[in-house]
Amino acid sequence: MYRVMLADDEGIVIDSMKFIIEKEFGEECEVEFAKTGRAVIELAERFRPDIAVMDIQMPGINGIEAMKEIKAFSANTVFIVMSAYDKFDYAQEAIKLGVLEYINKPMEKTRFVQVLRKAMELIDNKRKKRSDDLLVKEKLESVEPIIENGLIYNILFQEHFEEDIDNYKTILGVEADYGYMMCVVCGDSQEGNHMTNAVGSSVKISKHYTEVRAGLKEFFNCKIGTVMANKIAVLVPYESSTMDYNTRIDLIDKGREMVRYLRRRFDISFRLGIGGVKPLKEMGQSYQEAINALIATTNQVAHADDLPIGCDYEKDYPVDLEKKLFESVQRGDYNEAALHAGAFIEWMEGSEGSNIMSIRLKLLEFVLWAERLAYENGGMTYRFGSRDSYLPDVMSLEGSTQLKEWFLDKIKTSCQNIGSKRQERSTDTIKIARDYIGDNFSKDISLDDVSRVVNISPYYFSKLFKEATGENFIEYLTNIRIEKAKDLLKNSDLSMKEICAMCGYSDPNYFSRTFKKNVGLTPTEYKEKNA
Repeated sequence: MYRVMLADDEGIVIDSMKFIIEKEFGEECEVEFAKTGRAVIELAERFRPDIAVMDIQMPGINGIEAMKEIKAFSANTVFIVMSAYDKFDYAQEAIKLGVLEYINKPMEKTRFVQVLRKAMELIDNKRKKRSDDLLVKEKLESVEPIIENGLIYNILFQEHFEEDIDNYKTILGVEADYGYMMCVVCGDSQEGNHMTNAVGSSVKISKHYTEVRAGLKEFFNCKIGTVMANKIAVLVPYESSTMDYNTRIDLIDKGREMVRYLRRRFDISFRLGIGGVKPLKEMGQSYQEAINALIATTNQVAHADDLPIGCDYEKDYPVDLEKKLFESVQRGDYNEAALHAGAFIEWMEGSEGSNIMSIRLKLLEFVLWAERLAYENGGMTYRFGSRDSYLPDVMSLEGSTQLKEWFLDKIKTSCQNIGSKRQERSTDTIKIARDYIGDNFSKDISLDDVSRVVNISPYYFSKLFKEATGENFIEYLTNIRIEKAKDLLKNSDLSMKEICAMCGYSDPNYFSRTFKKNVGLTPTEYKEKNA
Protein backbone atom coordinates (compact mmCIF):
# COMPACT_ATOMS: atom_id res chain seq x y z
CA MET A 1 0.00 0.00 0.00
CA TYR A 2 1.27 3.45 -0.99
CA ARG A 3 -0.16 6.70 0.38
CA VAL A 4 -0.34 9.20 -2.49
CA MET A 5 -1.05 12.89 -1.91
CA LEU A 6 -2.13 15.08 -4.86
CA ALA A 7 -1.64 18.86 -4.60
CA ASP A 8 -3.15 21.04 -7.35
CA ASP A 9 -5.55 23.97 -7.43
CA GLU A 10 -7.32 22.62 -10.54
CA GLY A 11 -10.04 20.08 -9.73
CA ILE A 12 -9.97 18.57 -13.21
CA VAL A 13 -6.24 17.81 -12.87
CA ILE A 14 -6.78 16.11 -9.49
CA ASP A 15 -9.70 14.07 -10.91
CA SER A 16 -7.56 13.01 -13.89
CA MET A 17 -4.67 11.91 -11.68
CA LYS A 18 -7.02 10.03 -9.30
CA PHE A 19 -8.64 8.23 -12.25
CA ILE A 20 -5.26 7.17 -13.69
CA ILE A 21 -3.98 5.97 -10.30
CA GLU A 22 -7.15 3.97 -9.54
CA LYS A 23 -7.16 2.40 -12.99
CA GLU A 24 -3.45 1.51 -13.07
CA PHE A 25 -2.84 0.63 -9.40
CA GLY A 26 -6.25 -0.14 -7.95
CA GLU A 27 -6.16 -0.85 -4.21
CA GLU A 28 -2.36 -0.52 -4.07
CA CYS A 29 -2.78 3.21 -3.49
CA GLU A 30 -4.63 5.31 -0.94
CA VAL A 31 -5.16 8.75 -2.46
CA GLU A 32 -5.94 12.09 -0.80
CA PHE A 33 -5.69 15.62 -2.19
CA ALA A 34 -5.57 19.32 -1.34
CA LYS A 35 -5.88 22.49 -3.40
CA THR A 36 -3.90 25.14 -1.48
CA GLY A 37 -0.38 25.26 -0.09
CA ARG A 38 -1.58 25.53 3.50
CA ALA A 39 -4.09 22.68 3.08
CA VAL A 40 -1.35 20.51 1.56
CA ILE A 41 0.92 21.02 4.57
CA GLU A 42 -1.91 20.26 7.01
CA LEU A 43 -2.92 17.17 5.01
CA ALA A 44 0.69 15.94 4.93
CA GLU A 45 0.96 16.28 8.73
CA ARG A 46 -2.06 14.00 9.13
CA PHE A 47 -1.69 11.70 6.10
CA ARG A 48 2.13 11.25 6.03
CA PRO A 49 2.26 10.51 2.29
CA ASP A 50 4.74 8.12 0.70
CA ILE A 51 4.40 10.01 -2.60
CA ALA A 52 3.45 13.66 -3.06
CA VAL A 53 2.54 14.97 -6.54
CA MET A 54 2.90 18.73 -6.24
CA ASP A 55 1.88 21.65 -8.42
CA ILE A 56 4.24 24.61 -8.00
CA GLN A 57 1.69 27.41 -8.48
CA MET A 58 -1.04 27.10 -5.84
CA PRO A 59 -2.98 29.73 -3.93
CA GLY A 60 -1.21 31.01 -0.83
CA ILE A 61 1.95 29.06 -0.10
CA ASN A 62 3.50 27.83 -3.36
CA GLY A 63 4.53 24.23 -4.01
CA ILE A 64 8.26 24.79 -3.42
CA GLU A 65 7.66 26.35 0.02
CA ALA A 66 5.10 23.66 0.88
CA MET A 67 7.65 20.93 0.06
CA LYS A 68 10.21 22.56 2.34
CA GLU A 69 7.70 22.53 5.20
CA ILE A 70 6.67 18.92 4.55
CA LYS A 71 10.25 17.65 4.35
CA ALA A 72 10.87 19.01 7.85
CA PHE A 73 8.48 16.45 9.39
CA SER A 74 8.20 13.81 6.65
CA ALA A 75 11.72 13.27 5.34
CA ASN A 76 10.93 10.00 3.52
CA THR A 77 8.19 11.43 1.29
CA VAL A 78 9.04 11.15 -2.44
CA PHE A 79 8.12 14.33 -4.33
CA ILE A 80 7.02 14.57 -7.96
CA VAL A 81 6.55 18.11 -9.31
CA MET A 82 3.97 18.90 -12.03
CA SER A 83 3.75 22.43 -13.37
CA ALA A 84 2.67 24.39 -16.41
CA TYR A 85 5.57 26.76 -15.68
CA ASP A 86 8.83 25.59 -17.26
CA LYS A 87 10.99 27.95 -15.25
CA PHE A 88 14.66 27.24 -14.66
CA ASP A 89 14.73 28.64 -11.08
CA TYR A 90 11.77 26.45 -10.09
CA ALA A 91 13.50 23.41 -11.52
CA GLN A 92 16.68 24.32 -9.64
CA GLU A 93 14.78 24.65 -6.34
CA ALA A 94 13.07 21.32 -6.97
CA ILE A 95 16.44 19.63 -7.57
CA LYS A 96 17.80 21.07 -4.32
CA LEU A 97 14.83 19.57 -2.48
CA GLY A 98 15.59 16.12 -3.91
CA VAL A 99 12.49 15.96 -6.14
CA LEU A 100 12.28 12.66 -8.03
CA GLU A 101 10.89 14.09 -11.31
CA TYR A 102 9.85 17.47 -12.75
CA ILE A 103 6.95 17.00 -15.20
CA ASN A 104 5.50 19.73 -17.38
CA LYS A 105 1.76 20.13 -17.84
CA PRO A 106 -0.23 18.99 -19.67
CA MET A 107 0.89 15.62 -18.42
CA GLU A 108 1.07 12.47 -20.50
CA LYS A 109 -0.64 9.45 -18.92
CA THR A 110 2.23 7.08 -19.82
CA ARG A 111 4.81 9.46 -18.41
CA PHE A 112 2.79 9.97 -15.19
CA VAL A 113 2.39 6.19 -14.64
CA GLN A 114 6.07 5.63 -15.39
CA VAL A 115 7.13 8.22 -12.80
CA LEU A 116 4.73 6.79 -10.19
CA ARG A 117 6.17 3.29 -10.72
CA LYS A 118 9.66 4.73 -10.32
CA ALA A 119 8.61 6.37 -7.03
CA MET A 120 7.04 3.12 -5.81
CA GLU A 121 10.19 1.20 -6.61
CA LEU A 122 12.23 3.75 -4.66
CA ILE A 123 9.86 3.42 -1.69
CA ASP A 124 10.04 -0.39 -1.84
CA ASN A 125 13.83 -0.24 -1.76
CA LYS A 126 13.77 2.14 1.22
CA ARG A 127 11.30 -0.10 3.04
CA LYS A 128 13.41 -3.18 2.36
CA LYS A 129 16.54 -1.41 3.55
CA ARG A 130 14.74 -0.25 6.67
CA SER A 131 13.48 -3.79 7.30
CA ASP A 132 16.96 -5.24 6.77
CA ASP A 133 18.49 -2.62 9.06
CA LEU A 134 15.94 -3.43 11.77
CA LEU A 135 16.64 -7.13 11.38
CA VAL A 136 20.39 -6.54 11.72
CA LYS A 137 19.77 -4.27 14.71
CA GLU A 138 17.52 -6.88 16.31
CA LYS A 139 20.15 -9.60 15.82
CA LEU A 140 22.92 -7.30 17.06
CA GLU A 141 20.94 -6.42 20.17
CA SER A 142 20.54 -10.12 20.93
CA VAL A 143 24.30 -10.78 20.68
CA GLU A 144 25.48 -7.37 21.89
CA PRO A 145 25.52 -8.42 25.57
CA ILE A 146 27.71 -11.41 24.65
CA ILE A 147 30.12 -9.23 22.66
CA GLU A 148 30.26 -6.56 25.40
CA ASN A 149 30.95 -9.22 28.02
CA GLY A 150 33.67 -10.68 25.78
CA LEU A 151 35.38 -7.28 25.58
CA ILE A 152 35.22 -6.75 29.34
CA TYR A 153 36.37 -10.30 30.13
CA ASN A 154 39.34 -9.93 27.78
CA ILE A 155 40.56 -6.58 29.11
CA LEU A 156 39.99 -7.46 32.78
CA PHE A 157 41.80 -10.79 32.64
CA GLN A 158 44.37 -9.75 30.00
CA GLU A 159 43.39 -12.68 27.78
CA HIS A 160 43.67 -10.84 24.49
CA PHE A 161 45.86 -9.65 21.65
CA GLU A 162 45.86 -6.06 20.41
CA GLU A 163 43.82 -7.03 17.33
CA ASP A 164 41.14 -8.58 19.57
CA ILE A 165 40.48 -5.26 21.28
CA ASP A 166 40.45 -3.47 17.90
CA ASN A 167 37.87 -5.97 16.60
CA TYR A 168 35.67 -5.53 19.66
CA LYS A 169 35.90 -1.74 19.30
CA THR A 170 34.86 -1.92 15.64
CA ILE A 171 31.92 -4.26 16.27
CA LEU A 172 30.65 -2.26 19.25
CA GLY A 173 31.29 1.15 17.66
CA VAL A 174 33.78 2.25 20.31
CA GLU A 175 35.96 5.05 18.92
CA ALA A 176 37.63 6.22 22.15
CA ASP A 177 41.10 4.99 23.12
CA TYR A 178 40.51 5.60 26.83
CA GLY A 179 37.89 4.70 29.37
CA TYR A 180 37.16 3.99 32.99
CA MET A 181 35.66 1.02 34.78
CA MET A 182 32.77 0.99 37.21
CA CYS A 183 31.90 -1.80 39.61
CA VAL A 184 28.21 -2.14 40.47
CA VAL A 185 27.77 -4.16 43.68
CA CYS A 186 24.42 -5.34 45.00
CA GLY A 187 23.12 -6.84 48.24
CA ASP A 188 20.18 -6.86 50.63
CA SER A 189 21.68 -4.00 52.60
CA GLN A 190 24.97 -2.21 53.24
CA GLU A 191 26.92 -2.90 56.42
CA GLY A 192 30.09 -0.85 56.62
CA ASN A 193 31.90 -1.24 53.32
CA HIS A 194 30.28 -4.50 52.24
CA MET A 195 26.86 -5.74 51.09
CA THR A 196 24.91 -8.43 52.92
CA ASN A 197 23.55 -11.61 51.29
CA ALA A 198 25.82 -11.36 48.25
CA VAL A 199 24.84 -14.83 46.98
CA GLY A 200 21.08 -14.32 47.25
CA SER A 201 21.16 -10.87 45.69
CA SER A 202 23.38 -12.07 42.83
CA VAL A 203 20.76 -14.72 41.98
CA LYS A 204 18.03 -12.10 42.15
CA ILE A 205 19.87 -9.59 40.01
CA SER A 206 20.74 -12.27 37.44
CA LYS A 207 17.02 -12.83 36.86
CA HIS A 208 16.64 -9.13 36.05
CA TYR A 209 19.90 -8.78 34.11
CA THR A 210 18.27 -7.46 30.92
CA GLU A 211 16.42 -4.75 32.85
CA VAL A 212 19.56 -3.87 34.82
CA ARG A 213 21.50 -3.47 31.55
CA ALA A 214 18.81 -1.17 30.22
CA GLY A 215 18.88 0.86 33.43
CA LEU A 216 22.65 1.28 33.33
CA LYS A 217 22.55 2.35 29.69
CA GLU A 218 19.96 5.02 30.50
CA PHE A 219 22.60 6.78 32.59
CA PHE A 220 25.87 5.92 30.82
CA ASN A 221 27.02 5.21 27.28
CA CYS A 222 28.67 2.02 28.46
CA LYS A 223 29.55 -1.62 27.79
CA ILE A 224 28.36 -4.07 30.42
CA GLY A 225 29.67 -7.42 31.61
CA THR A 226 27.67 -10.28 33.09
CA VAL A 227 26.90 -10.74 36.78
CA MET A 228 30.01 -12.07 38.59
CA ALA A 229 29.11 -12.99 42.17
CA ASN A 230 27.20 -9.86 43.25
CA LYS A 231 29.16 -7.54 40.96
CA ILE A 232 28.75 -6.19 37.44
CA ALA A 233 31.77 -4.70 35.64
CA VAL A 234 30.94 -1.71 33.44
CA LEU A 235 33.24 -0.07 30.89
CA VAL A 236 32.61 3.58 29.98
CA PRO A 237 34.63 4.71 26.92
CA TYR A 238 36.15 8.19 27.37
CA GLU A 239 37.67 10.53 24.80
CA SER A 240 40.43 12.06 26.94
CA SER A 241 43.28 10.56 28.96
CA THR A 242 42.31 12.64 32.01
CA MET A 243 39.10 13.77 33.70
CA ASP A 244 38.82 17.25 35.20
CA TYR A 245 37.34 17.98 38.62
CA ASN A 246 33.95 19.26 37.44
CA THR A 247 33.40 16.28 35.17
CA ARG A 248 34.27 13.93 38.02
CA ILE A 249 31.74 15.62 40.32
CA ASP A 250 29.04 15.37 37.61
CA LEU A 251 29.93 11.70 37.15
CA ILE A 252 29.57 10.97 40.87
CA ASP A 253 26.21 12.79 40.97
CA LYS A 254 25.00 10.76 38.00
CA GLY A 255 26.23 7.59 39.73
CA ARG A 256 24.20 8.45 42.84
CA GLU A 257 21.11 9.04 40.73
CA MET A 258 21.64 5.69 38.99
CA VAL A 259 22.06 3.81 42.30
CA ARG A 260 18.80 5.32 43.61
CA TYR A 261 17.02 4.37 40.38
CA LEU A 262 18.23 0.76 40.55
CA ARG A 263 17.21 0.50 44.20
CA ARG A 264 13.67 1.71 43.45
CA ARG A 265 13.39 -0.47 40.35
CA PHE A 266 14.58 -3.79 41.80
CA ASP A 267 14.26 -3.38 45.58
CA ILE A 268 17.95 -4.29 46.02
CA SER A 269 20.68 -2.15 47.58
CA PHE A 270 23.49 -1.03 45.27
CA ARG A 271 26.90 0.58 45.60
CA LEU A 272 29.04 1.98 42.78
CA GLY A 273 32.82 2.11 42.59
CA ILE A 274 34.47 4.16 39.83
CA GLY A 275 38.09 3.74 38.66
CA GLY A 276 40.37 6.28 37.03
CA VAL A 277 40.66 6.98 33.31
CA LYS A 278 43.15 4.65 31.59
CA PRO A 279 44.00 3.38 28.09
CA LEU A 280 41.56 0.60 27.16
CA LYS A 281 44.17 -2.13 27.54
CA GLU A 282 44.66 -1.05 31.18
CA MET A 283 41.02 -1.34 32.17
CA GLY A 284 41.95 -4.14 34.57
CA GLN A 285 43.81 -1.56 36.65
CA SER A 286 40.87 0.86 36.51
CA TYR A 287 38.51 -1.90 37.67
CA GLN A 288 40.78 -2.74 40.60
CA GLU A 289 40.74 0.94 41.53
CA ALA A 290 36.93 0.84 41.49
CA ILE A 291 36.97 -2.18 43.83
CA ASN A 292 39.54 -0.52 46.11
CA ALA A 293 37.42 2.64 46.26
CA LEU A 294 34.48 0.60 47.57
CA ILE A 295 36.71 -1.11 50.15
CA ALA A 296 38.29 2.15 51.33
CA THR A 297 35.02 3.94 52.09
CA THR A 298 31.43 3.35 53.17
CA ASN A 299 30.07 5.80 50.58
CA GLN A 300 27.32 4.54 48.33
CA VAL A 301 29.24 5.93 45.34
CA ALA A 302 33.05 6.10 45.53
CA HIS A 303 35.52 7.44 42.97
CA ALA A 304 39.14 6.24 43.15
CA ASP A 305 40.50 9.75 42.50
CA ASP A 306 38.80 11.03 45.66
CA LEU A 307 40.56 8.52 47.92
CA PRO A 308 44.13 7.94 49.14
CA ILE A 309 44.54 4.71 47.18
CA GLY A 310 46.94 3.87 44.38
CA CYS A 311 50.18 5.64 43.68
CA ASP A 312 50.76 9.25 42.67
CA TYR A 313 53.95 10.36 40.91
CA GLU A 314 55.82 13.62 40.92
CA LYS A 315 54.75 15.89 38.13
CA ASP A 316 57.39 15.08 35.49
CA TYR A 317 57.92 11.37 36.33
CA PRO A 318 57.77 9.41 33.01
CA VAL A 319 55.09 6.89 33.97
CA ASP A 320 54.31 5.98 30.33
CA LEU A 321 58.01 5.38 29.61
CA GLU A 322 58.25 3.03 32.59
CA LYS A 323 55.18 1.10 31.41
CA LYS A 324 56.56 0.79 27.88
CA LEU A 325 59.89 -0.49 29.22
CA PHE A 326 58.31 -3.35 31.17
CA GLU A 327 55.81 -4.16 28.41
CA SER A 328 58.82 -4.63 26.10
CA VAL A 329 60.58 -6.83 28.66
CA GLN A 330 57.45 -8.93 29.09
CA ARG A 331 57.37 -9.54 25.33
CA GLY A 332 61.08 -10.39 25.35
CA ASP A 333 61.76 -7.52 22.91
CA TYR A 334 65.24 -6.32 23.91
CA ASN A 335 65.65 -3.74 21.12
CA GLU A 336 62.54 -1.85 22.19
CA ALA A 337 63.32 -2.35 25.89
CA ALA A 338 66.83 -0.92 25.40
CA LEU A 339 65.34 2.12 23.65
CA HIS A 340 62.98 2.85 26.58
CA ALA A 341 65.66 2.01 29.17
CA GLY A 342 68.08 4.50 27.59
CA ALA A 343 65.39 7.19 27.51
CA PHE A 344 64.61 6.58 31.20
CA ILE A 345 68.28 6.88 32.16
CA GLU A 346 68.46 10.17 30.25
CA TRP A 347 65.46 11.43 32.23
CA MET A 348 67.13 10.42 35.53
CA GLU A 349 70.38 12.13 34.56
CA GLY A 350 68.49 15.30 33.69
CA SER A 351 66.30 15.14 36.79
CA GLU A 352 68.57 13.63 39.43
CA GLY A 353 71.97 13.78 37.76
CA SER A 354 73.77 14.80 40.91
CA ASN A 355 72.09 12.11 43.03
CA ILE A 356 73.94 8.96 41.96
CA MET A 357 72.43 6.95 44.83
CA SER A 358 68.87 7.54 43.60
CA ILE A 359 69.90 6.39 40.12
CA ARG A 360 71.56 3.25 41.53
CA LEU A 361 68.47 2.34 43.56
CA LYS A 362 66.11 2.96 40.64
CA LEU A 363 68.15 0.83 38.27
CA LEU A 364 68.34 -1.95 40.86
CA GLU A 365 64.55 -1.72 41.34
CA PHE A 366 63.99 -1.97 37.59
CA VAL A 367 66.36 -4.92 37.18
CA LEU A 368 64.66 -6.87 39.97
CA TRP A 369 61.25 -6.14 38.46
CA ALA A 370 62.39 -7.15 34.96
CA GLU A 371 63.75 -10.41 36.36
CA ARG A 372 60.46 -11.04 38.12
CA LEU A 373 58.74 -10.75 34.74
CA ALA A 374 61.31 -13.15 33.32
CA TYR A 375 60.61 -15.67 36.09
CA GLU A 376 56.87 -15.36 35.57
CA ASN A 377 56.91 -15.53 31.77
CA GLY A 378 60.01 -17.50 30.87
CA GLY A 379 59.55 -20.82 32.65
CA MET A 380 62.69 -20.21 34.74
CA THR A 381 63.61 -21.73 38.09
CA TYR A 382 63.96 -19.19 40.92
CA ARG A 383 67.05 -19.57 43.14
CA PHE A 384 67.15 -17.59 46.37
CA GLY A 385 70.87 -16.74 46.29
CA SER A 386 71.18 -16.04 42.58
CA ARG A 387 71.24 -12.23 42.97
CA ASP A 388 73.32 -11.67 46.10
CA SER A 389 75.99 -9.79 44.12
CA TYR A 390 73.61 -7.16 42.67
CA LEU A 391 73.77 -4.63 45.51
CA PRO A 392 77.60 -4.71 45.82
CA ASP A 393 77.88 -4.48 42.03
CA VAL A 394 75.63 -1.42 41.81
CA MET A 395 77.38 0.30 44.69
CA SER A 396 80.80 -0.26 43.14
CA LEU A 397 79.89 1.26 39.78
CA GLU A 398 80.87 4.90 39.28
CA GLY A 399 79.29 7.23 36.75
CA SER A 400 76.28 6.87 34.49
CA THR A 401 78.16 5.01 31.72
CA GLN A 402 79.03 2.02 33.91
CA LEU A 403 75.57 1.97 35.49
CA LYS A 404 73.91 2.11 32.08
CA GLU A 405 76.02 -0.80 30.78
CA TRP A 406 75.18 -2.90 33.87
CA PHE A 407 71.49 -2.02 33.61
CA LEU A 408 71.18 -2.79 29.88
CA ASP A 409 73.04 -6.07 30.33
CA LYS A 410 70.56 -7.21 32.99
CA ILE A 411 67.56 -6.05 30.93
CA LYS A 412 68.95 -7.93 27.92
CA THR A 413 69.34 -11.10 29.99
CA SER A 414 65.75 -10.84 31.20
CA CYS A 415 64.43 -10.38 27.64
CA GLN A 416 66.51 -13.28 26.36
CA ASN A 417 65.39 -15.52 29.22
CA ILE A 418 61.73 -14.90 28.46
CA GLY A 419 62.21 -16.32 24.97
CA SER A 420 65.12 -18.72 25.36
CA LYS A 421 64.12 -20.35 28.65
CA ARG A 422 60.78 -21.33 27.22
CA GLN A 423 62.60 -22.90 24.29
CA GLU A 424 65.14 -24.55 26.60
CA ARG A 425 62.37 -26.00 28.71
CA SER A 426 60.65 -27.35 25.61
CA THR A 427 63.97 -28.76 24.37
CA ASP A 428 64.62 -30.43 27.73
CA THR A 429 61.12 -31.91 27.67
CA ILE A 430 61.62 -33.38 24.21
CA LYS A 431 65.05 -34.75 25.17
CA ILE A 432 63.60 -36.50 28.23
CA ALA A 433 60.79 -37.90 26.08
CA ARG A 434 63.19 -39.16 23.41
CA ASP A 435 65.46 -40.76 26.02
CA TYR A 436 62.49 -42.50 27.61
CA ILE A 437 61.25 -43.78 24.25
CA GLY A 438 64.77 -44.94 23.35
CA ASP A 439 65.07 -46.89 26.62
CA ASN A 440 61.54 -48.35 26.58
CA PHE A 441 60.52 -48.85 22.94
CA SER A 442 60.59 -52.63 23.43
CA LYS A 443 57.78 -52.28 25.98
CA ASP A 444 54.12 -51.52 25.43
CA ILE A 445 54.38 -47.73 25.90
CA SER A 446 51.80 -45.08 24.97
CA LEU A 447 51.56 -41.32 24.54
CA ASP A 448 50.00 -41.12 28.00
CA ASP A 449 52.98 -42.96 29.53
CA VAL A 450 55.51 -40.52 28.02
CA SER A 451 53.34 -37.48 28.90
CA ARG A 452 53.31 -38.62 32.51
CA VAL A 453 57.13 -38.93 32.51
CA VAL A 454 57.60 -35.33 31.30
CA ASN A 455 54.69 -34.10 33.48
CA ILE A 456 52.74 -32.47 30.61
CA SER A 457 49.18 -33.17 29.51
CA PRO A 458 48.94 -35.64 26.57
CA TYR A 459 47.29 -33.06 24.31
CA TYR A 460 49.94 -30.39 24.82
CA PHE A 461 52.80 -32.92 24.74
CA SER A 462 51.54 -34.37 21.45
CA LYS A 463 51.54 -30.88 19.88
CA LEU A 464 54.97 -30.01 21.35
CA PHE A 465 56.47 -33.32 20.20
CA LYS A 466 55.18 -32.92 16.65
CA GLU A 467 56.57 -29.36 16.42
CA ALA A 468 60.00 -30.50 17.68
CA THR A 469 60.42 -33.75 15.75
CA GLY A 470 58.21 -33.29 12.69
CA GLU A 471 56.52 -36.60 13.54
CA ASN A 472 53.67 -37.55 15.79
CA PHE A 473 54.32 -39.92 18.70
CA ILE A 474 53.21 -43.12 16.92
CA GLU A 475 55.27 -42.33 13.80
CA TYR A 476 58.36 -41.61 15.91
CA LEU A 477 57.96 -44.77 18.03
CA THR A 478 57.35 -46.92 14.94
CA ASN A 479 60.48 -45.57 13.21
CA ILE A 480 62.61 -46.30 16.32
CA ARG A 481 61.27 -49.87 16.44
CA ILE A 482 61.71 -50.49 12.71
CA GLU A 483 65.31 -49.18 12.76
CA LYS A 484 66.09 -51.50 15.67
CA ALA A 485 64.48 -54.42 13.81
CA LYS A 486 66.54 -53.70 10.67
CA ASP A 487 69.70 -53.71 12.77
CA LEU A 488 68.83 -57.02 14.41
CA LEU A 489 67.82 -58.61 11.11
CA LYS A 490 71.16 -57.65 9.53
CA ASN A 491 73.49 -58.24 12.44
CA SER A 492 72.10 -61.10 14.53
CA ASP A 493 70.94 -64.69 14.26
CA LEU A 494 67.94 -64.15 16.51
CA SER A 495 64.67 -65.72 15.49
CA MET A 496 61.90 -63.61 13.99
CA LYS A 497 59.85 -64.11 17.15
CA GLU A 498 62.71 -62.86 19.35
CA ILE A 499 63.31 -59.81 17.13
CA CYS A 500 59.60 -59.06 17.13
CA ALA A 501 59.49 -59.09 20.95
CA MET A 502 62.70 -57.05 21.32
CA CYS A 503 61.19 -54.32 19.10
CA GLY A 504 57.98 -53.95 21.10
CA TYR A 505 55.62 -56.07 19.02
CA SER A 506 53.68 -58.92 20.62
CA ASP A 507 52.02 -60.02 17.36
CA PRO A 508 54.46 -61.27 14.66
CA ASN A 509 51.88 -60.79 11.91
CA TYR A 510 51.30 -57.15 12.87
CA PHE A 511 55.07 -56.64 13.08
CA SER A 512 55.50 -58.08 9.58
CA ARG A 513 52.79 -55.83 8.12
CA THR A 514 54.18 -52.72 9.81
CA PHE A 515 57.73 -53.54 8.69
CA LYS A 516 56.70 -54.03 5.07
CA LYS A 517 54.64 -50.82 5.11
CA ASN A 518 57.66 -48.82 6.26
CA VAL A 519 60.51 -50.64 4.50
CA GLY A 520 58.85 -52.08 1.40
CA LEU A 521 59.96 -55.64 2.23
CA THR A 522 58.83 -58.23 4.73
CA PRO A 523 61.27 -58.93 7.61
CA THR A 524 62.24 -62.27 5.98
CA GLU A 525 62.87 -60.63 2.58
CA TYR A 526 64.92 -57.90 4.24
CA LYS A 527 67.03 -60.48 6.15
CA GLU A 528 67.67 -62.52 3.01
CA LYS A 529 68.58 -59.41 1.02
CA ASN A 530 71.11 -58.29 3.65
CA ALA A 531 72.48 -61.78 4.50
